[in-house]
Amino acid sequence: MNKRSNRFSPEVRERAVRMVQEHSSEYPSLWAAAQSIAPKIGCTPETLIEWLKREQIDTGQRPGVTSAEAQRIKELERENKELRRANDILKTASAFFAQAELDRRLKS
Repeated sequence: MNKRSNRFSPEVRERAVRMVQEHSSEYPSLWAAAQSIAPKIGCTPETLIEWLKREQIDTGQRPGVTSAEAQRIKELERENKELRRANDILKTASAFFAQAELDRRLKS
Protein backbone atom coordinates (compact mmCIF):
# COMPACT_ATOMS: atom_id res chain seq x y z
CA MET A 1 0.00 0.00 0.00
CA ASN A 2 1.17 3.48 -0.65
CA LYS A 3 1.33 6.25 1.92
CA ARG A 4 -1.87 7.88 0.69
CA SER A 5 -3.93 4.77 1.45
CA ASN A 6 -2.65 4.70 5.04
CA ARG A 7 -3.69 8.26 5.76
CA PHE A 8 -6.99 7.18 7.32
CA SER A 9 -7.30 4.47 9.92
CA PRO A 10 -9.56 1.48 9.25
CA GLU A 11 -11.91 2.78 11.94
CA VAL A 12 -12.32 6.12 10.16
CA ARG A 13 -12.93 4.35 6.86
CA GLU A 14 -15.55 2.06 8.42
CA ARG A 15 -17.27 5.01 10.07
CA ALA A 16 -17.32 7.00 6.84
CA VAL A 17 -18.73 4.07 4.85
CA ARG A 18 -21.35 3.45 7.53
CA MET A 19 -22.34 7.14 7.45
CA VAL A 20 -22.84 7.02 3.67
CA GLN A 21 -24.84 3.79 3.92
CA GLU A 22 -27.02 5.09 6.74
CA HIS A 23 -27.69 8.52 5.20
CA SER A 24 -27.80 7.69 1.48
CA SER A 25 -31.60 7.70 1.53
CA GLU A 26 -31.50 11.39 2.50
CA TYR A 27 -29.73 12.30 -0.75
CA PRO A 28 -30.77 11.99 -4.39
CA SER A 29 -27.77 9.78 -5.19
CA LEU A 30 -24.88 7.95 -3.61
CA TRP A 31 -22.54 10.53 -5.12
CA ALA A 32 -24.45 13.37 -3.43
CA ALA A 33 -24.19 11.56 -0.10
CA ALA A 34 -20.44 11.08 -0.59
CA GLN A 35 -20.02 14.74 -1.53
CA SER A 36 -21.77 15.80 1.64
CA ILE A 37 -20.05 13.38 4.03
CA ALA A 38 -16.48 13.38 2.62
CA PRO A 39 -15.54 16.88 3.87
CA LYS A 40 -16.62 15.89 7.37
CA ILE A 41 -14.17 12.98 7.26
CA GLY A 42 -11.44 14.96 5.53
CA CYS A 43 -11.29 12.97 2.31
CA THR A 44 -12.51 13.43 -1.24
CA PRO A 45 -15.86 12.07 -2.44
CA GLU A 46 -13.97 9.83 -4.89
CA THR A 47 -12.03 8.27 -2.03
CA LEU A 48 -15.20 7.71 -0.04
CA ILE A 49 -16.90 6.05 -3.02
CA GLU A 50 -13.86 3.77 -3.45
CA TRP A 51 -14.07 2.79 0.23
CA LEU A 52 -17.75 2.07 -0.23
CA LYS A 53 -17.06 -0.11 -3.30
CA ARG A 54 -14.34 -1.98 -1.37
CA GLU A 55 -16.77 -2.61 1.49
CA GLN A 56 -19.39 -3.91 -0.93
CA ILE A 57 -16.85 -6.27 -2.53
CA ASP A 58 -15.63 -7.50 0.85
CA THR A 59 -19.19 -8.21 2.00
CA GLY A 60 -20.16 -9.94 -1.26
CA GLN A 61 -22.63 -7.28 -2.40
CA ARG A 62 -20.52 -6.51 -5.48
CA PRO A 63 -18.36 -8.85 -7.58
CA GLY A 64 -14.60 -8.51 -7.33
CA VAL A 65 -11.51 -9.62 -5.47
CA THR A 66 -11.90 -9.14 -1.73
CA SER A 67 -9.24 -7.41 0.35
CA ALA A 68 -8.29 -10.71 1.98
CA GLU A 69 -7.93 -12.42 -1.40
CA ALA A 70 -5.88 -9.52 -2.78
CA GLN A 71 -3.59 -9.67 0.25
CA ARG A 72 -3.17 -13.45 -0.15
CA ILE A 73 -2.38 -13.05 -3.85
CA LYS A 74 0.20 -10.40 -3.01
CA GLU A 75 1.82 -12.70 -0.41
CA LEU A 76 1.90 -15.61 -2.86
CA GLU A 77 3.43 -13.44 -5.58
CA ARG A 78 6.10 -12.27 -3.15
CA GLU A 79 6.82 -15.87 -2.09
CA ASN A 80 6.92 -16.95 -5.75
CA LYS A 81 9.44 -14.20 -6.53
CA GLU A 82 11.65 -15.27 -3.61
CA LEU A 83 11.50 -18.93 -4.66
CA ARG A 84 12.40 -18.06 -8.26
CA ARG A 85 15.36 -16.04 -6.99
CA ALA A 86 16.50 -18.89 -4.75
CA ASN A 87 16.11 -21.32 -7.65
CA ASP A 88 18.26 -19.10 -9.88
CA ILE A 89 20.94 -18.94 -7.19
CA LEU A 90 20.89 -22.74 -6.84
CA LYS A 91 21.15 -23.20 -10.61
CA THR A 92 24.13 -20.86 -10.76
CA ALA A 93 25.82 -22.60 -7.82
CA SER A 94 25.16 -26.02 -9.35
CA ALA A 95 26.73 -24.95 -12.65
CA PHE A 96 29.70 -23.47 -10.81
CA PHE A 97 30.37 -26.64 -8.82
CA ALA A 98 29.81 -28.87 -11.85
CA GLN A 99 32.40 -26.85 -13.77
CA ALA A 100 34.80 -26.99 -10.81
CA GLU A 101 34.41 -30.79 -10.70
CA LEU A 102 35.15 -31.05 -14.44
CA ASP A 103 38.21 -28.83 -14.06
CA ARG A 104 39.45 -30.96 -11.15
CA ARG A 105 39.04 -34.18 -13.18
CA LEU A 106 40.86 -32.73 -16.21
CA LYS A 107 43.85 -31.64 -14.06
CA SER A 108 44.20 -35.12 -12.49
